[in-house]
Amino acid sequence: MTRPLRLAEVMAAVSLATDLGMGQPLEQCLRTCLTALELADAAGVERGTLSEVYCTALLRFLGCTADAHEAAALAGGDEIALRAAIAPVLGAPPHEFLRGVVPALAPGRTLLPRARAATVFLATGRDTLRAGVRAHCEAAEILAVRLGLPAVTRAALRAAFETWDGKGFPDGLAGEDIPLPARIAFAARDIEVINRLHGREALRDALSARSGGSLDPALAETALRHLDRLLEAAQTERPWDEALRREPAPVATVPDDRIDEVLTVFADFADLKVPARAGFSRDVAALAASAAPDHAETLRGAGLVEDLGRAAVPAGDPAGSLDASERLRLHPYYSERILARVPATAPLARLAGMHHERLDGSGYYRGATAGELPWEARVLAAADAFRELLIAAPGRPQPSAARAADALSREAPHRLDSDAVDAVLAAAGARDRRSRPAWPAGLTAREVEVLRLLCHGATKKEVAAALAVSPATADHHVRHIYVKTGCSTRAGAALFAAAHDLL
Repeated sequence: MTRPLRLAEVMAAVSLATDLGMGQPLEQCLRTCLTALELADAAGVERGTLSEVYCTALLRFLGCTADAHEAAALAGGDEIALRAAIAPVLGAPPHEFLRGVVPALAPGRTLLPRARAATVFLATGRDTLRAGVRAHCEAAEILAVRLGLPAVTRAALRAAFETWDGKGFPDGLAGEDIPLPARIAFAARDIEVINRLHGREALRDALSARSGGSLDPALAETALRHLDRLLEAAQTERPWDEALRREPAPVATVPDDRIDEVLTVFADFADLKVPARAGFSRDVAALAASAAPDHAETLRGAGLVEDLGRAAVPAGDPAGSLDASERLRLHPYYSERILARVPATAPLARLAGMHHERLDGSGYYRGATAGELPWEARVLAAADAFRELLIAAPGRPQPSAARAADALSREAPHRLDSDAVDAVLAAAGARDRRSRPAWPAGLTAREVEVLRLLCHGATKKEVAAALAVSPATADHHVRHIYVKTGCSTRAGAALFAAAHDLL
């Protein structure tokens, strides 16, 4: 590398992916970060706290993929639309919250399914959102540890959805028990979102109405007094450049021997979105690297980051939405666009963007043909396709490796490169023959079976049926797994399993 990778660049890149996952325009978190720094300065926050404010505002939604599956079920298919609807009314009075959110439920469906979705939301929405925020915050903490962020920042990320009046999630913290960076980030996001969507006067009204409710009253008062300054920050023309310029000293860098860990954070963030894809990117990276040893480093890196753009794809099925289908076809584009912003990942960007291309031009997002696809892209496409063939359809058992291999071979030579397919299948066979050391964290072989099912979205009842045990026994195993892994949610367990190659 020509210069060290800055941690701020990593956080900024992740923030772009979280923008996609939260239904916001790209660079929204960057604008929130700049607004948060201005609010902190206006409030007289000491300089030593600014780094925590900076990181918390950028990474507030680091766990947004952790509860996407459950949020999609609550939303009637499209959790991204639901989250976009929630953004301006989070912390608003209940009637205003419901007026903003209910129209976003079950988009594209007929009246009866939409009415059912609204009924379910009214009956179970608060409990589902609380559980979702718990998963979101646990995943954010785990990923923040792997990014090397300090404990004070991780505590702020855990409290990112707490409210001044104690009615927030996940722990019901109130007042000054909520870390100051979390309070500032909450207010800064309201400022950016409400001003962009509804204008200055609506923002003034919201700050006044939410003061002492969702917002720290001192911060709300400060925001009202310094609104011109804050809105200037929120509307910065080049937020990426400005956010990197404004990073509080000292500037943190990522050592060369930690860059692979950063890429696995990207991988696990993406794969949390859909339980069936847990561990997907790590598997693709390992297969591709083994299939082409001369290009192993590049292929491993590209495999880990190829699906970062999946944050833009709804986790559910929004009534066969053409928009959702188009977003799926565009996810390599989003991956490429995000990766290209960071000098350290820019060399991987174009390759990562090619992982769904096909020799005959039928792939996406470019529709590239054989002459445009280098060997590395052909290997990556074959590795991705093989791993995709191993995903179980809803309610169906996982396909065998032999069946997946047959299906992959039928794609050659017209859509996939024959030599790349052969290399990937050889690598897959070698991986299947690996010896396994003792299970981590004292897990038993049966607990690992349960953990895998849990990570892939099975309920305790479904775990019991799959393993022919009673629901009470399945619950007993799940409780033991959570104790041994130090996790309390499916998302946290999935991150543990991915990190220990258990999937």
